[in-house]
Amino acid sequence: MNIRPAQIRFYIDADILGFGQLIASLRNDITYPGDPGAEIHKRERPPCPITSADVLDTEWIPEVARRGWLIVTRDSKIIENRREITAVREYDAKMAALNRADASTKWGQLEVFMTQWRRIDALASQPGPFIWRVSRTVMTQIPPELDP
Repeated sequence: MNIRPAQIRFYIDADILGFGQLIASLRNDITYPGDPGAEIHKRERPPCPITSADVLDTEWIPEVARRGWLIVTRDSKIIENRREITAVREYDAKMAALNRADASTKWGQLEVFMTQWRRIDALASQPGPFIWRVSRTVMTQIPPELDP
């Protein structure tokens, strides 16, 4: 059997860890904090370099951004989280924040993610920095002028 390395493209944040574990069991290009790695579809995904869900944003955001991965998180108040916005801008990170109202459960997170999948997937190949808020019906970019 010929197993090749997987190309990680998405990092699921610790605030939706259960969703990350679920979706990473289906795709070899998705990882999450504490991911031990896996073989999926004849691709070997390595363990995630973020080894714990307890790692601070200021530590994992630069690491994920350096690797060019799209961050998927759930933070409907991202616009008020100046530290996180600053880190995304400073490290040229790419982020899609699932709307908390639509994504309050694993099922809701899956619904939002899959409903907007093609648009989220397209974001992974775009250069950062950017932050998009994602709901079932719309995706809205947080404008750069909201920098702190």
